[in-house]
Amino acid sequence: MLKIVKTSLVIAASSLAFSNTAQADDINQALANICTIVQADDKGELRKKMRSVQSDYKLKLRDYYSGISCGGQSLIRTALSNNAVEVGTLLVKKMPSKDLQAPEADGKTLQAWIAEQGLQSSPISAELNDRI
Repeated sequence: MLKIVKTSLVIAASSLAFSNTAQADDINQALANICTIVQADDKGELRKKMRSVQSDYKLKLRDYYSGISCGGQSLIRTALSNNAVEVGTLLVKKMPSKDLQAPEADGKTLQAWIAEQGLQSSPISAELNDRI
């Protein structure tokens, strides 16, 4: 009897670990082309992608934003670099203001990076300043 219980626990634990790994792979696939969407300034497609991730995985933008890198840049930085105004302003509006003020992977805040790049005249920068 004890052997059956132990075996059942091992099977349950391994299937749980497999399902978590499988879900992470599925989320990665769901978010695979988000950088291309941002670079193309396709606001409708980005909204659709965000809705599907939220309904399928119960994740909001703030949950996966920091985990996505487009050529070493965050989604908002990618939007700024590609002059993707529609997508950039949507991303700024959807992110919590405290997350917009936090330093990114390179240790710089969005505002500091914008000033360094000379992008203060961008409508995305104006939206960011309004939100902070």
